[in-house]
Amino acid sequence: TSLTDILKRGYANWHESKGGSVDYWMDIFDEQIDFRSLAMGRHETSTFTAPRSSKSEVKGYFDALTSEWDMIHYTVDRYIEQDGNVCAIGSTAWTNKRTGKTVETPKVDVWRFESGKAVSFFEYYDTAALVAAAQD
Repeated sequence: TSLTDILKRGYANWHESKGGSVDYWMDIFDEQIDFRSLAMGRHETSTFTAPRSSKSEVKGYFDALTSEWDMIHYTVDRYIEQDGNVCAIGSTAWTNKRTGKTVETPKVDVWRFESGKAVSFFEYYDTAALVAAAQD
């Protein structure tokens, strides 16, 4: 099974379950993972995006994300894999549960794997749109 196949399965589950397949992601993470989000927790409406460095900390990211936002879709159009690194390129949309506002954004996830486990993840998206959707 290629790394791309592992991620294709994960993203398909993620989209179909509308964010309910957290266990799949947790299974592919190494105990120590450099997990980062472009917003880096800098704005009070995006504290869930703060950097994480362990599998247990990443669980907090998913808990906050899914308690604050409802997924509309998560679509990956292309995968690029080379030397243990995979880029997943697509788009996603979420609705903030408190404000009712929706964010639709291009999305790029950059993964690095070692010994079959994800040791690094960085997500790129429209942070201004995320913050705007979370503000009253």
